[in-house]
Amino acid sequence: MPELVFFSGTMDCGKSTLALQIQHNRSARGLQGMIYTRDDREGEGKLSSRLGLATKAIEVADDLDFYTHVVQALTAGGRVDYVIADEAQFLTPPQIDQLARVVDDLEVDVFAFGITTDFRSKLFPGSQRLVELADRVEVLQVEALCWCGARATHNARTVGGQMVVEGAQVVVGDVNRPGSEVGYEVLCRRHHRRRMTAARARAAALSPDVLPVD
Repeated sequence: MPELVFFSGTMDCGKSTLALQIQHNRSARGLQGMIYTRDDREGEGKLSSRLGLATKAIEVADDLDFYTHVVQALTAGGRVDYVIADEAQFLTPPQIDQLARVVDDLEVDVFAFGITTDFRSKLFPGSQRLVELADRVEVLQVEALCWCGARATHNARTVGGQMVVEGAQVVVGDVNRPGSEVGYEVLCRRHHRRRMTAARARAAALSPDVLPVD
């Protein structure tokens, strides 16, 4: 039976790499799919991995109807054996419903990839709807690590290495951005709570110890 599968994890845990691997495996066996993405780090119309792999994809806007788009492709004589939706956290809840309809009414497998929570540890609306509707939710087994070496469970937004907890939910950036640019970092829960980024930890380590004076 076709399924709606949500592959989830923190940033830097290989979601896009897995999406590209699934696309490669299926295309190598003669299957044809439709690949969608939104706000990829490499720019519009691309699905890219931090390992340097990339492929062309359909850029999704808020007004794109997945079900109608796939039906139009089939009506035009195309073949659609599967659908891949990367950066699914940025999709709207109605778009997640449309992906579920692609599975149920068109009997096409849909593989959605995204992070579950934002930099404030709040659920993205798209991810929340996927958790509610998906036939399976798969947590990726490639563990991203906090700077301290513990398993990273939270995404942090940084500006100049300092963690910020206010601002728009969606601001496109990438890990390890330099200077004053908006960037992202994965942290364990303890250091996310303490707002202790790698930059702050290095600064603390470089501070001279003050000896007690009687």
